[in-house]
Amino acid sequence: MIRRLISVLLLSILALPVAAETKSMPLNMTQGVTRVSQQVYGLHMTIFYICVVIGIIVFGIMFWAIIHHRKSRGAVAASFHESTKVEILWTIIPFVILIAMAIPATTTLLAMEDTSESDITIQVTGSQWKWHYNYFNEDVDFYSLLATSSAQIKNERDKRENYLLEVDRPLVLPIGKKIRFLITSQDVIHSWWVPAFAVKKDANPGFINEAWTRIDKPGIYRGQCAELCGKDHGFMPIVVIAKSQDDYDSWLTATKATQQAAYEEEQRLLSMQMPMEELMALGKKTYLARCSMCHQPTGAGLPGAFPALAGQGVSIDPAKKLEHISVVVHGRKGTAMQAFGPQLSLKELAAVITYERNAWGNDTGETVQAAEVQAVLNGKEL
Repeated sequence: MIRRLISVLLLSILALPVAAETKSMPLNMTQGVTRVSQQVYGLHMTIFYICVVIGIIVFGIMFWAIIHHRKSRGAVAASFHESTKVEILWTIIPFVILIAMAIPATTTLLAMEDTSESDITIQVTGSQWKWHYNYFNEDVDFYSLLATSSAQIKNERDKRENYLLEVDRPLVLPIGKKIRFLITSQDVIHSWWVPAFAVKKDANPGFINEAWTRIDKPGIYRGQCAELCGKDHGFMPIVVIAKSQDDYDSWLTATKATQQAAYEEEQRLLSMQMPMEELMALGKKTYLARCSMCHQPTGAGLPGAFPALAGQGVSIDPAKKLEHISVVVHGRKGTAMQAFGPQLSLKELAAVITYERNAWGNDTGETVQAAEVQAVLNGKEL
């Protein structure tokens, strides 16, 4: 009976790899869409089956010994102190098993860390709470922010399919190319994680970690920051769109043209005076998207964490207009106030500062123009 049971269990275990290939286990590791991710998945399954077989053998022998050497059958325990043969066996067998596991594991780890001969290099910079992507030698860079609306987060609207896993500007990559990532951070430790690529690297301030991928097929792949990085850690998703080389080239050309047009528009704004109505409309939109999470939509802030902007501080002091611009543009060291100069356009910066100086009853009547923001960005005063 016991032999038959053990035989059935062993046959079931041997059949598991076949079943796993025909149908993915719903609670299992993601197989991914790259060669390295497939290697990682294969390594995971190999070690899993080794552990299963070890467990079956060990527990099978243990239960067999319990049943066949029980006291009711008149079994008498042997009296001995040690066995050299047994000690040699339980030393050699685990050693052989560990070597058998180490060989494929080392091969996979070496493949994961080999960033040489890459076709494209992209710098990934984490900050609270967004990602910045910089395409080397292409003059293309942008921030990628959560696109899920605050109304969905507050349960005021129905949640969409990719709730908290959607961004305004995804990372776009070509298929069939080796892409090297240089991963770092602007403030605290983050972690750039895309399960489908088997890429998970910490973004440490002051350090650069390397990773790479080669995507085999077009598609949309999602990930998240996998390091607890602050109160909005859960609002820092990653979205990668893999395109064919032709589609990628078209996207790259269009993106460069868009960024050039935006630059030319900013240069034109430097000699213009935008009206209060236009600044307030754009400023409200920018504030709600970028600032309201900390300072609240009403400008009341969060006591002890984020200062209020309504009715107090630099927002209402006419003598501190330049300081107000500087805080928004350069941030404040040692606080959660980020530098929005690299993140927003001159128009958005001028609009949001104007909005903060005139919303919620502040009513300073002052506008902030693009030229004033540019002067602070350049370290000059008008």
